[in-house]
Amino acid sequence: MKRVILSVAVMASLVFTSCKNETKQEKETTTTELSKEIAMADITFGVRGNCGMCKNTIEKAANGVEGVANANWDVDKKKIDVSFDEAKTDVIAIHKAIAASGYDTEKVAANDEAYKGLPGCCQYDHEMPMNQSGENKEEDHSNH
Repeated sequence: MKRVILSVAVMASLVFTSCKNETKQEKETTTTELSKEIAMADITFGVRGNCGMCKNTIEKAANGVEGVANANWDVDKKKIDVSFDEAKTDVIAIHKAIAASGYDTEKVAANDEAYKGLPGCCQYDHEMPMNQSGENKEEDHSNH
């Protein structure tokens, strides 16, 4: 009889121990997933460029930065939207990567050698406005 009671006690302690470990693992997974969500950031900033080839190069440069999840450059508005993991990179690293590919950003001027290596259609005016709202404002000629 003592053996039966001892066996039941040992089995019960094993069951409770394994349940406790499973609960702990579930909590760790939830915490990890939550921290991944918190670390993601979205930014928008201006980038000079002219055409679809510029779009490909700019987006490739931004997406090449570790931690960048998505980059989309708007040809008309001269701005890029970037989603990235703040735990893996920062805003200035994204600016520097785009500038290294030959394109001016709001914070970093393009690498001269990279700019000179761009195709003719991609060599933009260095005074070109960036980060436009996209609204086409008509010029006011009422005072002429």
